[in-house]
Amino acid sequence: MHTVVDTAAIQALDTAHFLHPFTDYKDLATRGARVITKAEGIYIWDSEGHRLLDAMSGLWCVNVGYGRKELADAAHQQMMTLPFYNSFFQTTNVPAVQLATKLASLAPKVGDRSFQHVFYSSSGSESNDSNVRMVRRYWDLLGQPQRKVIISRLNAYHGSTMAGASLGGMSGMHAQGDLPIPNITHIGQPYYFENGLPGESADAFGLRAAHWLEEKILEVGADKVAAFIAEPVQGAGGVIIAPATYWPEIQRIVDKYGILLISDEVICAFGRLGTWFGYEKFGYKPDLVTFAKAVTSGYIPLGGVLVGDRVAKVLIEKGGEFNHGYTYSGHPVACAVALANMEIMEREQLPQRVRDDIGPYLAQRFLEIGTHPLVGSAETCGFTAGLVLVRNKERLECFAEDLSVGMICRKHCFSNGLIMRAVGDRMIIAPPLTMTHAQIDEMVTLILRCLDLTYQEVKEKGLLA
Repeated sequence: MHTVVDTAAIQALDTAHFLHPFTDYKDLATRGARVITKAEGIYIWDSEGHRLLDAMSGLWCVNVGYGRKELADAAHQQMMTLPFYNSFFQTTNVPAVQLATKLASLAPKVGDRSFQHVFYSSSGSESNDSNVRMVRRYWDLLGQPQRKVIISRLNAYHGSTMAGASLGGMSGMHAQGDLPIPNITHIGQPYYFENGLPGESADAFGLRAAHWLEEKILEVGADKVAAFIAEPVQGAGGVIIAPATYWPEIQRIVDKYGILLISDEVICAFGRLGTWFGYEKFGYKPDLVTFAKAVTSGYIPLGGVLVGDRVAKVLIEKGGEFNHGYTYSGHPVACAVALANMEIMEREQLPQRVRDDIGPYLAQRFLEIGTHPLVGSAETCGFTAGLVLVRNKERLECFAEDLSVGMICRKHCFSNGLIMRAVGDRMIIAPPLTMTHAQIDEMVTLILRCLDLTYQEVKEKGLLA
């Protein structure tokens, strides 16, 4: 049943009172926000009754799909038992302890690295703020307080708090608020399509891109570098998938200089890449793992950090108070929902399903999308994918940035019942992990239709070469 809403009234109140994230408020006021009223499975509905296939699973997070009664029941039961109590004052609660235990059991040991401890927050942004504090506390306790510099990558996304936005490499975010804050610096991203040299293989580029980290360490001074932070696959940057040679070389470099490795898995964890955690897929050994989003499938805010034994041992055994935390650290309702979410993912074997079934099928269907005359590259990793819109397919010539061709394509997507995100001229998806083959076929048909409409529009405007 469609929920009846006075769209104009809600839009007017929205404009009058609600400041949205990452929004041009003047522009939004002229067009009015789309009002979402209902969701079920892989679909959402707006207040006008239009159904849209949500190929972004909310914001990379609704991994088990919409409308899961088990998650609502878990929240209700916990709210009626213990809706809230803080984790300060040397207190704890049962769901927080149970979830930490569960996450420790799901996080695989890689080499000599394992995870037995969790530090909770309410979001990925907060979690990465916690990483900055924890990394610097670690080196202070080891008697190396000069190790403060954290290296990240251009076009990375690590949140929008002061520390999170600084860690990220988004130029638009750094242009506001005097960012990045001190002692955070960046290297190039491992984006072969954009940064590979003529005649350079993907593997050779992967090694060259990894070496940018070593060059930066030496530039800063190895004795001043605390950590390197990176996403297994860059999400908000456009689903940037590093070549196979990249991560092994990154691991060699961080080991060589003894710096900590932070794996930001706010997007990549909990089955998105076909494994419980992204570091497992690529075989590297992080010291800290950022999580959020799909830990509850987005049903309620929760985030945190898996703290590797190397760091946890120092924090615990060296003693002293860690002066950091949040009111909602280990929130009992959020943790109860996360536990129910983990039960669904295990029962339905969603990570394995992505690895063995729907991930390969999505990759197969994306080969077809890659043949479209507007597409210069189309690639997948697990159950996320990206394609690049190009002006000339033969020469892989890109459109001028100010033409905003990606936004033209996004407009056609929304008008044709598909939510697909534009990052510049790179179109990306990260659908719910519950999709069937038939629903993947439906999604690909919609994508191809929208690409056809975009191609027709840019051709009529004389933008093709």
